[in-house]
Amino acid sequence: MLPMHLMVNRELSWLEFNKRCLSEALRQDVPLFERLKFAAIYFSNLDEFFMVRVGSLTDQSMIEPNKLDDKTGWNAAQQVEHMLDMIHSFEPMTEQAYQSLQEEFKQHGIDFIDFRKLSQMDEIISRKYFAEEVKPLLSPQIVDRHHPFPFLRNKEKYVFSCHITKNGGERFGIVPIGHLPDYFAVNMNGRTKVFFTNDIVEHNLYQLFLKQKIVEHTTVRVTRNADIAIDEALLDYDMDFRGVMQELLKKRRRLYAVRLQLSSKAARIQKYLREHLELTQGGVFVQKIPLDFGFGFSLAGKTEIQNPDLFYPPRKPQEPDMYHQNIPMRQLAQQELLLAYPFHSCKPFLNMLYEAADDPEVVSIKISLYRLAGHSKVVSALCHAADRGKDVLCMLELRARFDEQSNIDYSAILEEAGCRVIYGLSDYKVHAKLCVITRKNAAGDISYTTQVGTGNYNENTSEQYTDLCFITNDSGVGRDAVNIFNHLSLGETTPETEALWAAPHCYRSRVLELLDREIDIQKNGGHGYIAIKINSFNDVGIMEKMVEASQAGVEIHLYVRGICCLRPGIKGYTETITVRALLGRYLEHSRIFVFGEGERQRIFLGSGDLLNRNTRRRVEIFAEPKSQAVREQLLHILAMTEADNCQSWLMQPDGTYQRVQRAEGEPCVNSQMELYDYFTIHANPVLPQQTPENQKIQQEKETVARTMEQLRAKEHKQETEKPSLFKRIWRALFGNKHEE
Repeated sequence: MLPMHLMVNRELSWLEFNKRCLSEALRQDVPLFERLKFAAIYFSNLDEFFMVRVGSLTDQSMIEPNKLDDKTGWNAAQQVEHMLDMIHSFEPMTEQAYQSLQEEFKQHGIDFIDFRKLSQMDEIISRKYFAEEVKPLLSPQIVDRHHPFPFLRNKEKYVFSCHITKNGGERFGIVPIGHLPDYFAVNMNGRTKVFFTNDIVEHNLYQLFLKQKIVEHTTVRVTRNADIAIDEALLDYDMDFRGVMQELLKKRRRLYAVRLQLSSKAARIQKYLREHLELTQGGVFVQKIPLDFGFGFSLAGKTEIQNPDLFYPPRKPQEPDMYHQNIPMRQLAQQELLLAYPFHSCKPFLNMLYEAADDPEVVSIKISLYRLAGHSKVVSALCHAADRGKDVLCMLELRARFDEQSNIDYSAILEEAGCRVIYGLSDYKVHAKLCVITRKNAAGDISYTTQVGTGNYNENTSEQYTDLCFITNDSGVGRDAVNIFNHLSLGETTPETEALWAAPHCYRSRVLELLDREIDIQKNGGHGYIAIKINSFNDVGIMEKMVEASQAGVEIHLYVRGICCLRPGIKGYTETITVRALLGRYLEHSRIFVFGEGERQRIFLGSGDLLNRNTRRRVEIFAEPKSQAVREQLLHILAMTEADNCQSWLMQPDGTYQRVQRAEGEPCVNSQMELYDYFTIHANPVLPQQTPENQKIQQEKETVARTMEQLRAKEHKQETEKPSLFKRIWRALFGNKHEE
């Protein structure tokens, strides 16, 4: 067992990551609107942290109060206490960030209106907006013996007030405002004025309670536990797993509160709400800044400010040159392909699905789906394939947190289109990103095109996350992929694999074996080398093996975006380990494992981190590229991550992080921008020779492209064309004749 001074608590390590997000909001070299977006990301992350991590540990403190964290020895209640203390310690930093943003936006013509010092014009605007747009939509109510305390919805805002009755007693007023826009923006004389709705309601509260004496008022926002588990009792119902998840989602909406935010101290209201919500003082946050920073994601589109310097320079995903040569993806994949998002477009992968749909030799398409875009082009392609008579199997994980309802809806769409849909395993989430296309030619030969990814089949996040999409025609990989889907269809995990790593049985053990190999090489006079790029790390068994490797002298580079529970640089234990975190324009999301150097070097990419949940309780998939071109690209990603001196942070032995500082005169190396240039300009793989076969299928390729465009045009038309009532009546009576 590792000494506890070598480890960091999982939750506190995540909070350190979120603090780094907040730090980006204070950087003067980050464009202003992007800084606002980082502040919004910090608060959005924090919402989810309370709903999931604080919620689950609060549950544990009641159910298993004596269960101890294996890294710190704290029980659940102690962990929650440390977490809340750390979050409270960030409050001065959040206030500093907001004040800095306010001041700089003002310099660029955008004013966040402070209702404590309203100008005469701002007063007129706010009263007019309240009277015409807000007041008609409000439903104020009194809470007393005759009017019970209402249910406060998760993450919605309410304006609370305390009133003194004629006999000197107290009662409370509540105005729900969650159904209203968070803010409205007025563009006047080249400036944009931003009014927050809760401020407008508080400012005009007396109009809603004309006969009441208001002594306190504040805006409140409640965060509720959202950590739902599959209730065994629900499984007794006569419903399939989709029905079980729908019931659980209803249950989640009414779970207990884990946080209360207030816009002012309001001691009476705070005491009243704490009692009703059963919250400790640590769960109460009085904020001098907006309670919800969701406006940070949308404000840019509400202003007339069109200064490009306030945003990151445009960087559109590109298609490598090789994909414009009318060569089918199945043939390109003979040399192995790597798409690096968001530098590359995801169109080649979508093209591969449409090609498979129209390829007479394709027998089946099997794919695992975890998170999908709102209007998923991947789902459209799969439905098209089913319509073309292909056997389409979709492993759709309904338990992808906060995407449950979306996946439930997509499961119905896919089934309606003729796809076979399975929901995974009761004991394991299927987090793998795996797709396999099976072909059978006229001679009866079977071949496979397999795709293994590090991120979801989501066109939106493919433009925001650094992910990898690996495509190969390797027969061993294809057989493994088909075997994995066959086991999933039977409700089983895969016990053995030939070419792929497959958690939970063939991932953690393989990592430990390769760590042992590097230890042996180092002990026998060689140079042991390990480089791992992941998002999170808390598996104690693998941490123990890494400490053993470091004590043997193995060189270990860890690139961990978020949670890292192993402290580097501790004498006698982790001296040869460095931990680097990267935070920039894109969310680092790819997973790459490198063991050894030279001819013995092995490189893997896949879907899983080194968290306990990934190594033990999920189905994850990793592949090992064989082509030199793909291997060099993966190594280049790690090399640029190591060289980054603009967006990097180094973990210190005490578990905190320090930003990497450039030496005087040293050029800035922004790894994400360097990789954009590398993948969109320099790293185009060598094209295969044009052959008679290529020329014969060129016409087929063009036909497929036209089909895709027609389908997309049809989808767009369906989404955007909404006939008027007159047209609908005309068509019902006369059809489309003489419609114009």
